[in-house]
Amino acid sequence: MRLFILPAFLVSAISTAAFADQTSGEIVAYDRLANIIVLTDNSVWTLDAKTLVPSGLKAGDRVTLTFASDGDNGAKPATALIREE
Repeated sequence: MRLFILPAFLVSAISTAAFADQTSGEIVAYDRLANIIVLTDNSVWTLDAKTLVPSGLKAGDRVTLTFASDGDNGAKPATALIREE
């Protein structure tokens, strides 16, 4: 039984990390009430309710968003947002 636990743990740790992804871009629009960001490539990103948003975030800021891929369903809401200086 012990021989099974370690490989199962390693596989689950690796598979979870494989779905995390990032994207970067310049903000065209940011809706604070709906937690939605639109980037210059016309991609629309929903922010998770727990995502910390830097104060003063505005159009023209460059950001990096971290999100999880949801297979055929697209992407889940962004879990992290970093404003690039």
